[in-house]
Amino acid sequence: MASVPIKTGGKVEPLRKTRPCPECGKPSSREHYPFCSDRCRTLDLSRWLKGSYAIPVAEDEAKADRSDERE
Repeated sequence: MASVPIKTGGKVEPLRKTRPCPECGKPSSREHYPFCSDRCRTLDLSRWLKGSYAIPVAEDEAKADRSDERE
């Protein structure tokens, strides 16, 4: 194997920019990205599992779907 030269004194660049946590607004952590903590990550997962993130259906679209089924 070829040896790779090691640079010293270089600046380490983060993989991603720190973004605010979607739950609480604190800076996100690398371990729990895009959340700041395990607590916020678990809260978001809980909302997904309960169906809180469902896209609402407009009544007009629901009526159109029913009329399509009859034809």
